[in-house]
Amino acid sequence: MHIHNLRASKSQQQSMQQELIDKYGRKLDYLRLSVTDRCNFRCYYCMPEEGMNFVQREDLLTYEELDYLTKIFVNLGVKKIRITGGEPFVRKGIIDFIELLSNNKGLKEVTLTSNGSISKAQIRKLAKFGVNKINISLDSLDRKRFHEITRRDKFDEVMACIIELLDQNFIVKLNCVIDGKKNIEDIVPFIKLTEKHPLSVRFLEEMPFNGTDKFEVPEWNYKALYNYIEAQFPGIQKITDESNSTSVNYKVPGYMGSFGIIPAFSRTFCGTCNRIRLSATGELRTCLYGPPVSNLRDVLRSGAGEEALKTAILLAVAGKEKDGFEAEKQIPDGSKESMSFLGG
Repeated sequence: MHIHNLRASKSQQQSMQQELIDKYGRKLDYLRLSVTDRCNFRCYYCMPEEGMNFVQREDLLTYEELDYLTKIFVNLGVKKIRITGGEPFVRKGIIDFIELLSNNKGLKEVTLTSNGSISKAQIRKLAKFGVNKINISLDSLDRKRFHEITRRDKFDEVMACIIELLDQNFIVKLNCVIDGKKNIEDIVPFIKLTEKHPLSVRFLEEMPFNGTDKFEVPEWNYKALYNYIEAQFPGIQKITDESNSTSVNYKVPGYMGSFGIIPAFSRTFCGTCNRIRLSATGELRTCLYGPPVSNLRDVLRSGAGEEALKTAILLAVAGKEKDGFEAEKQIPDGSKESMSFLGG
């Protein structure tokens, strides 16, 4: 598809004045945009070690298509875009695409989620673009446990990335998925890490998106996590949560950073959800736990114009379920895809 076919005319852009508000009054102004399903790690809770059927290059949305679609989302009121994967930085050309997004005046914020596979040169380019908020997925501060969880010996590289981000004054959040059989010993060290570093550590309940049909309801839910942390740090203080936050946030008095707990499986935050998701292959989801409700790639490549794409997005939002439990019921066989494909 040629660029001149993708560019929105000024009159068409001006006509897109609707906002993405669902039937429960929730305004969806946050797009999570997956740019690839590929990853250089093999975290056990995200995908199997072998046998992943990654999508073919021609099935991915091109950067040109991604740029075109994101402009439509922005015209429909999206103010924040988070780039996810897979691992975004394994896709060639990602830095140029992030620069393109950062130049969109309608966006208030462009953020990223990565496993820490970001070079110093890339970090400095991101800072130059004004993209200074990054979430790093890190499930252990112990080299051996890190290797067991990720199935890769990349601990030193990830820690070096985090240090460089802090040195360059990025706002850094560390996302740690808690498994009672894997990394409970890391909870206290993670919180202690916030003593002298302005980090936000968030502990997540495990979710059923590991690319297999095997999953057990996590015993270490948000209540168990809070009780464990409070027993270790009895003086913790509740701090103000950001608007539409998925985490409930705290800090230890005197510590530079903070920590939060995300009830990712319990889904207690659904009532204030402001997210919509687009996969690397164009699948549009209004809930992480639900099925795709449209494929914008297919609509786009069929030759449909902006109005058809806008209609598809508005219809998806109109059908958004009340919460993740209701959305999950819409999946006929109850199957869950790999988190690397969904983008988190």
